[in-house]
Amino acid sequence: MGVMTKAGSFEPESERVTRQLRDEILDGARAPGDRLVERDLAADLGVSRVPVRDALRVLVAEGLVTPRPRSWAVVRAFTAADVANLNEVRAAFEPLTFRLAAQRRTDEGVERLRALVTDELAAARAGDAVRARRAAADFHEAVISLAGNDLLAELHGVLRSRLRWLLGQHDDLMAVAEQHEQLCAAIAAGDLALVDELAAAHLADGQRMATARHT
Repeated sequence: MGVMTKAGSFEPESERVTRQLRDEILDGARAPGDRLVERDLAADLGVSRVPVRDALRVLVAEGLVTPRPRSWAVVRAFTAADVANLNEVRAAFEPLTFRLAAQRRTDEGVERLRALVTDELAAARAGDAVRARRAAADFHEAVISLAGNDLLAELHGVLRSRLRWLLGQHDDLMAVAEQHEQLCAAIAAGDLALVDELAAAHLADGQRMATARHT
């Protein structure tokens, strides 16, 4: 069973449930330590327990959920060590990603970045944290796409959910949006030196904000 998406494609129930639970965790609607009980989730979402069970398996594999015995789990509580590990991985990938995006930019890709920055800035000004953080994470994923490296994209896919979580560990919505605006302009101009400088500063600020939340 499943539903039709807005784009007109068919989405299996297990994928819909996975997407909804993932979004709720990343958006903060489900807090670290919250119980995820198959029976309760199935009733809340109006589905059988099978797609819920499948969704929890996926979210465990993505690193967002911690399994418990029998038929329940909890939203993962990331430790300071988890954050440090994620920051180290981000530091290894992100500078390369931004540089490749500037080197391999396309008009279509740059327009996509600009649209995301516009949305992020508008959300930040309105104080809409969920929308701003989603746009910010989408911006980083658009940069990866623009980088044009299939292996880099594959590696990011493994860590995608945890990195989206990491990118949401800040409260200064406007500062992050403005940094993305500057990075977008530097990528569009193909200014590699400026991209390197801005990416390093953006990474350092992100590490500082995430670490401050988990110390």
